[in-house]
Amino acid sequence: MRPGKVYQLPDLIDLAARHNPTTRVAWEQARQAALAVGIAESTFLPTISANVIGGSQQITTPIDVLGERKDIQTNVSGATAAVALQWLVFDFGQRKAATDVAKHVLEAANVTFNGAHQLLIFNVTRTYYQYGAAQTRTEVAGQSLSNSRAILDAAVAREKKGLGTTVEVAQARQQVAQSELRQVVASGQQRDAYQALLAAMSVSPTLDIKIANSGRRRLPAPSDVSTDEMVREALARRPDVLASYANMKAGEAGINVANADFLPKVFLSGVAGQGTSGFNTAGLPTIGQQGSGAGVLVGATMPIYDGGLRAANLKAAESRAAVARATFAKTQEEAVREMVVASNTLRSALASYRAASKLTDAAAITYDAALDAYRNGLGTVTAATVADSGLLDARQARADAHAASLVAAANLAFVLGAMTSPRAAETLSYR
Repeated sequence: MRPGKVYQLPDLIDLAARHNPTTRVAWEQARQAALAVGIAESTFLPTISANVIGGSQQITTPIDVLGERKDIQTNVSGATAAVALQWLVFDFGQRKAATDVAKHVLEAANVTFNGAHQLLIFNVTRTYYQYGAAQTRTEVAGQSLSNSRAILDAAVAREKKGLGTTVEVAQARQQVAQSELRQVVASGQQRDAYQALLAAMSVSPTLDIKIANSGRRRLPAPSDVSTDEMVREALARRPDVLASYANMKAGEAGINVANADFLPKVFLSGVAGQGTSGFNTAGLPTIGQQGSGAGVLVGATMPIYDGGLRAANLKAAESRAAVARATFAKTQEEAVREMVVASNTLRSALASYRAASKLTDAAAITYDAALDAYRNGLGTVTAATVADSGLLDARQARADAHAASLVAAANLAFVLGAMTSPRAAETLSYR
């Protein structure tokens, strides 16, 4: 953290990416899926093992020599070193199907990681704009307090000149007190919005940084929102749709894995080894021997009966594939619905901002006219305070509509799968 630095939205997203645990979890899951692909591919290669076997045996044999019992001790010892090879040569595509499953799972994990990253960007963007709206509301409350004090000054001046009454001064003081209360409330809401932003970034709640105000960002024009074109493009890049499609393909490959269990497998094995042995009987010289050998075997195995295990595995694989297909169709349908809703929300927010801007302009003129009229004895303090309150409400409505438009634009970029970088979050909101 640099003291005095004013953090823009891309800076906040970069900071969040370094601290948020969700993206780290998704990244580790993608790594695990990549390792699973390597494990599946390794089954196509033979396995070679080195084996060493050694041991000794002592045998005691009782014999009768001239009517006397004797025990003969016989010792046998030996060691064998061998290198063994095992290789599954043909399995009717079971290993290939298992590798396809792992690759589709990896694809789903990768796009899930991208989706987690996009969600992080969106959450930071959303809370950043909401904090900007809270900042603007605090500024508007301060402006309203200044306006209320201007009315109070005019009321006091009129009272001193004998043109006003104490009731007018009391009304003006009440308006000032209400404005002060609104400023306190706005400041509290700004602190809450700041904490929400820090929470979205997964940083310490005690972090104290300066954040740029988003209240003056340019908004997109309603004509820039094209639903049909966006839906066609977004379905090909949304992480949840891509992950759902990959899971569907993994489910279909799982059926091939289960079917291959019903077919035979051809294997190749070989061994090469060398051994030494020793034979010793009490009273006789030790006999030692060394030998070596090698061999290759080709065989096939065919399962005949397993109590219905393979059939149950096949049914389970078919069920998982059916669920994955239904999930994919549902994900596509929900994605289209989210895009249409997000597009409509953005249009409504932009329309609200235009209306609130016109209301603010009219309310500002009304306030200025009411204050001038009251100062010149042509209006009432009630009209001035009502105009002050109306201007405050209009300015806050405009600030809320502005933030809602920015959040809606960010949400539209998110549901389109286009929020892929910190800069994208900043530019897509008003492209």
